[in-house]
Amino acid sequence: MANDSPTQDEQLTAEHKRLQESRERKVNWKRWGPYLAERQWGTVREDYSAYGHAWWHFPHDHSRNRVYRWGEDGLLGLTDRECRLCFSFALWNGNDSILKERLFGLTGPEGNHGEDVKEYYYYQDSTPTHSYMKAMYRYPQAAYPYIELVTENRKRSLEEREYELLDTGIFDENRFFDVEIEYAKQTEDDILIRLTITNQGPEDHDISVLPTFWFRNTWIWGCRHEGCSLKPRIREIDENTVETNHESLEPFRCSFGPNPQGNPRPLLFTENETNNPALYGTESYTPYMKDAFHRYVVNGEKETVNPAKKGTKAAGLYELNIKSGESVQIEVRMTDIESASPEPFNPEFDTIMSQRKAESNEFYQTIIPQAASPDQTAVMRQAYSGLLWSKQFYHYIVEDWINGDTLVNSPPEPRNEGRNHNWKHVYARDIISMPDTWEYPWFAAWDLAFHMIPMARLDPDFAKRQLMLLMREWYMHPNGQLPAYEYAFYDVNPPVHAWACLRVFQMTGSKDFRFLSKAFQRLLLNFTWWVNQIDKNGDNVFAGGFLGLDNIGVFDRTKGLPKGAFLEQADGTSWMAFYCGTMLMIALELARNDDSYAEMASKFLDHFVRITDAMNSLDGSGLWDEEDHFYYDHLRIDGQNMPLKVRSLVGLLPLIAVVILDEAQIDKLPSFRRKLDWFLKYRHDLVKHITFAKSDDNSSRMLLSIPSEERLIHVISILLDETEFLSEYGIRSLSKRHKEEPFELEIQGVKHCVAYIPGESDSWMFGGNSNWRGPIWFPINYILIESLRHYYRFYDDDLMVECPTGSGKMMNLDQVADELMHRLSKLFLMDDKEKHRPSMISHANGIDPELWQQNLLFYEYFHGDTGEGLGASHQTGWTSLIATCMEMLNRKSPSTD
Repeated sequence: MANDSPTQDEQLTAEHKRLQESRERKVNWKRWGPYLAERQWGTVREDYSAYGHAWWHFPHDHSRNRVYRWGEDGLLGLTDRECRLCFSFALWNGNDSILKERLFGLTGPEGNHGEDVKEYYYYQDSTPTHSYMKAMYRYPQAAYPYIELVTENRKRSLEEREYELLDTGIFDENRFFDVEIEYAKQTEDDILIRLTITNQGPEDHDISVLPTFWFRNTWIWGCRHEGCSLKPRIREIDENTVETNHESLEPFRCSFGPNPQGNPRPLLFTENETNNPALYGTESYTPYMKDAFHRYVVNGEKETVNPAKKGTKAAGLYELNIKSGESVQIEVRMTDIESASPEPFNPEFDTIMSQRKAESNEFYQTIIPQAASPDQTAVMRQAYSGLLWSKQFYHYIVEDWINGDTLVNSPPEPRNEGRNHNWKHVYARDIISMPDTWEYPWFAAWDLAFHMIPMARLDPDFAKRQLMLLMREWYMHPNGQLPAYEYAFYDVNPPVHAWACLRVFQMTGSKDFRFLSKAFQRLLLNFTWWVNQIDKNGDNVFAGGFLGLDNIGVFDRTKGLPKGAFLEQADGTSWMAFYCGTMLMIALELARNDDSYAEMASKFLDHFVRITDAMNSLDGSGLWDEEDHFYYDHLRIDGQNMPLKVRSLVGLLPLIAVVILDEAQIDKLPSFRRKLDWFLKYRHDLVKHITFAKSDDNSSRMLLSIPSEERLIHVISILLDETEFLSEYGIRSLSKRHKEEPFELEIQGVKHCVAYIPGESDSWMFGGNSNWRGPIWFPINYILIESLRHYYRFYDDDLMVECPTGSGKMMNLDQVADELMHRLSKLFLMDDKEKHRPSMISHANGIDPELWQQNLLFYEYFHGDTGEGLGASHQTGWTSLIATCMEMLNRKSPSTD
C-alpha cells in the first residue's frame, strides 16, 4: 500500500513534490481548493427559525437574494481555506426564470424520498494539492423545470420512483451545454481558470456566461472571529482586470480574457448584500445587492449594477452563440498582485494548463495499478477526484449560532434548548471531507472515517489530520463523544474512528507512531464514553441508538422503544467488540516502541473477550439463535427476552470483530506476555472464546472473534446465499427472504413490520432519504470483506465454503473476499453488452452512452437487485472505496496488514 511518499526506487512526481512542500510548510499549495460549498442554503448553520426548520427557513428561492451567515456556495467553485475570496460561474440559457448560480434540488419535505439534487454534474479530475482540477456541469437549453420537479415529486408516494430531471425530457436530442471548468496553479497564489462550453444540441444556441469573484460577507454580522472588521473591496483597474482588497487577505488581480467571439465583454459590479426590499419590504444597505447580476441578465435591469465599477462581487459577462457540436473557451486568471503578469493570457497560459494536467496523469500512474483496465482506471480516477472535490470549508461556531448576532440575527428563545445546545464548545472553521457536497454539505463522523481509507493513498498527511480533527477539543465533547453530524451532534454513529486511524497508520508505512499515539490518547476518551453511555446494564451487551444504519431496525431507535422495553443490539455489541479489538491492535503497535502500552493492550483483550462471551453466552445463548444459526437483536419487555428475528446486517456485523495475535510478536512484548499467560491460565470461562492454531513454521497464533468456527461457517453460508444477502453487486443490507416472509411484530397494540425493500425507503423513518432494508451499502461491504481476509489469515485453506451457497463451488475466505469485490466493481464497470453501467441504469434508456455513461456518479447506496445507484448522487466519500477495492484486486494484495 501507499507510503507517505514514494520509495527511494521511485522518482518523485511533481505532485508528490508539492505534497512534500505542503507538508513541510514550505509552500502553501493547498491554500486554494474546491472548498466552496455546492449548497449553503437549507443547512442547519443558516437556520434561525424557532424549531429547527432548516429547509424552510433558507430555501433555494432565497439564495440569489439573501446573504449567507456561515459560508458561501456556487457552481463547481474555488475559494481559499478560510472562504474569504470565492470564485464560481453563473449561466443563462435565455429561457430560464433565474440566473443559474448554484445547484437546485428538492428539500426533505418536497421529495418523495427526502432531499435530492436535481442537476447533473461530474467531478472529473483533481490532484491532492488541487494544482489541477476539472469538473463538468450539464446545463439544459430549455427553461429549467423548477416547478414541475417540485410538483411532480410532491405528488408521488413513497412506493413510486423519484421524478428526475432526465424524466422531464429536457435533455432529449442532447439539447444541453456541457460546461467544463479547469483550474491549474502556476504557483500557490496564481490560478489559471478555463471554461469550455460545448453545445451538444442539434441547433445553434445562445448562452450567457459570468465568471464571478466575490467576498464572503463577514462585515455585516459584527463577527468577532473572522479577523476582519473592515468591508473588503473589488474595483476595476481596466476593462479586463479587477483588483481585490481585504483586511486579512493580500491583494489579488483577477483578469478576464476577451470574449472568444469578439463581442463586448463588460465587467459588472455589485455588493454581496441581502435584497431586503424584495424579501422583507425593508430598506436595503445599498442599491446594489446580491441578486444584481440575475436582474441585469435575466430581467434587463441595467441599473442594478454599480456604474462606479466597484463592490464586493464582480463578474465578466460573456454573451455567446455556440454552433451545434462546437465548443467555446473562456479564460480567467487570479494572481496575487506581486506575481501578476502584464499579459495574463500569453502562450504560457496554455502551457501551464497542459503541464498541470500531464502532472496529474503522472501522479495517478503511481496510484492506479498498471494492471488496471482502461475502464477500471476511469472509475478509480473519477472516484479519487470526487473524493478530493468533496473537501469543503465548514464554518459553525455553535455558541455564536445559538446567541445570534446583535446587529442582525436574534434567534428565538427555543434555540437555547434546541438543536446542539449542549455542544456550545464546537468551533468549526476548517476544511473537512464531506459525504456529499450538495445533499450532505456537512461532516459526518463515521462517513469521514471511511473517506480517509482511499484518501490515505492520495494524501496521507491530510488523512491523518482529518482523523485527528474530530478528536480535537473544539469538536469532541468534554464527555468524550464525537459529534455525529450537523443535524444532531449528540446522535450515535458507529465507532469506526479507531479502525480508520489504525488502517491509515498501516497504509502509510506503519512508521508514524506519533500520529497513532496521539490518536490513541483521544480514542481512550471516546471509548470510555461508549462504555459509560451505551452499556447501561453493565453486562457487555450494548444498545446505542440507530448506529448509522437508519431504518434497519424493527423500531425507530431515535424515537424510543415500547414502554418498559429495552433493546440489546447485536450491531451495537459487535461495534463495541470491533472497537475493543482495534484498540488492542493499536496498543500492541505502540508497545513496540513503548512497553507501557502493553498494559492497555491487556485491558482491551479482557474487554473484547468479555463482550464475546456476553454475545454468545448471556442467558444461555446470548444473541445467537441456535435454531436459525444467526445473531439477532433481543427485546426485553415484561420479563421476556424476545429475539427480533430479522435477517439483516445487524446479524452479520459480529463477523467484523476479529483479531489475530501472533506468538512471535507477543514474545517481543514481555509485559503483555505476562498478562496474557495469566489470562490463559486462570480465566477458563473466557478462554473458550479464543481459537488456537499453528502455522506451517510451527509458530502459534490466537484468533479472537465473536463467532466460533462453527458459527462463522453458518453465518457465512447465509451471507453467501443469493436468496438471502448475496446480490450480483455485493452484500445486501437485508435478506431477500424477507420479500416473501416479512418480519411482523405487534407490541402494545402497535404493529411493526420489516420487509425486503431493495430500493428507496417506503417509510419516512429517518426522513425517508436512505434505506437499509435491502440496498447495498459500500462501507459495510468493505469492512465485512476486510474481516473475511482476516479470517483467511488465520484459517488459510483449512476453512473452505461454498460461494455462492449451494453452487458446489468451494473457496477459501480470501477468494470469497475477492469475489465480493468483483461484484462491487460490477456496479461501476461498463457492461459491453448492455452499453451501460448498472449503477447508472437510469441514465441508459434511449440516451447517448458516449455522453451519459462516461462521466460517473458515486451514489450513497445501490439497489439490492439491479445495482442502480440511489440516494445522494455524489457520495464520493465512502463510495470512493471502490478505488481501494479495484486497487486491491489489481495488485493481488489480500489486505492492508
